Amino acid sequence: MSKKKLNIAHLHWGFPPVIGGVETHLTILLPTFVKMGHNASLLTCSFEGCPGEEDYHGVKVTRNPVMDLNWLYKRGLDGIQVEASQVFEKFIDKNKPDVLHAHNMNYFSKAHIKALERIALQKGIPLFLTAHNAWDDVQFLELTSTIAWNHIIAVSYFIAKELNGIGCDHSIISTIHHGVDEDMFNPNVDTKSILKKYPQLKGKRVIFHPARMGLAKGCDVSIKALCAVKRKYPDVMLVLAGTKNIIDWGDTQQKDIAYMVQLVEKFGLRDNVLIDSYDLTDMPALYNVSQVCVYPSSSFEPFGLTMLEAMACSRPMIVTNTGGMPEIISDGVNGFVIPVKDSEELASRIIRIMADKDLRERLGETGRQMVETSYKKMDVAQATLNLYKKYL
Repeated sequence: MSKKKLNIAHLHWGFPPVIGGVETHLTILLPTFVKMGHNASLLTCSFEGCPGEEDYHGVKVTRNPVMDLNWLYKRGLDGIQVEASQVFEKFIDKNKPDVLHAHNMNYFSKAHIKALERIALQKGIPLFLTAHNAWDDVQFLELTSTIAWNHIIAVSYFIAKELNGIGCDHSIISTIHHGVDEDMFNPNVDTKSILKKYPQLKGKRVIFHPARMGLAKGCDVSIKALCAVKRKYPDVMLVLAGTKNIIDWGDTQQKDIAYMVQLVEKFGLRDNVLIDSYDLTDMPALYNVSQVCVYPSSSFEPFGLTMLEAMACSRPMIVTNTGGMPEIISDGVNGFVIPVKDSEELASRIIRIMADKDLRERLGETGRQMVETSYKKMDVAQATLNLYKKYL
């Protein structure tokens, strides 16, 4: 590839302290571009306590309310296109990008993406999309297949299939799985600080469900499975993560959390469940104190970056046979794949992993090897740069 330094501009609705899979992906990808000698910038949502302009490991981050989906949901989208256009113009004029790369901007707001499309065409800047999700409605259909995207990156073959199914030109779709920071997430992370912070985990058999609390993420399935596991192992602890600082389009999060808490109370599991929100820096230690990780999603999970994080920490992962997850987790190889909404099967697999140290270590070590072979952060950055090159 050419040694020319690129100006790369990304746009997404969230960035830490907002947490989520796309947000974590950007914390990995954009600083890696910088390490490779390129300039990277990001336009994202404003957040209380965060400045409008900041530096994140060399990435120029610009925050503006016009990218805040929680605020936009309450405000409504009427009349937002003019304001969005002005914000986009200012961001682009300042950073002078060679490429514009949007994440999940094929949904939520037609006004935003039409404004961005107009500016990209006007200025002759290639416009890329990473589709991290697929939605079954007219807006997704329209904004994915009719906007003048130069290229669309699907985060899994499952998402690529969904894009093809709604009529997107297959020749402009590429699948690039996420990468993981294999140095940050590793099996030798010191766990003293996390055990000091959460002493209730010390000496326990820990199950880690590393996804925000919600029905779509299968947290209810994990809680139900915990009942059966507790009968075998009374010292078991289930760690549920991510209860605040999320993009909650539609205000569903609090209802889901209330239901989970009620389930915990109903089954008498209060002493066996830890519920909190965790900093990204806490996550490697949480993986390392766990014996098994679970992600029994009941929705069509597009990918699930947490699978790679668990694998990088040599922890076996149990997922459901839905969406893009079986592309990464192979049953009996680096974890287990179970049917959707099957709490009994989940409990059975957890117990099997906890009971067999050799199995636990074999599944975990295979996962780590897979990360080092195929999912390192430099790999996904280079694959993305190779796509940019085709349009420059």
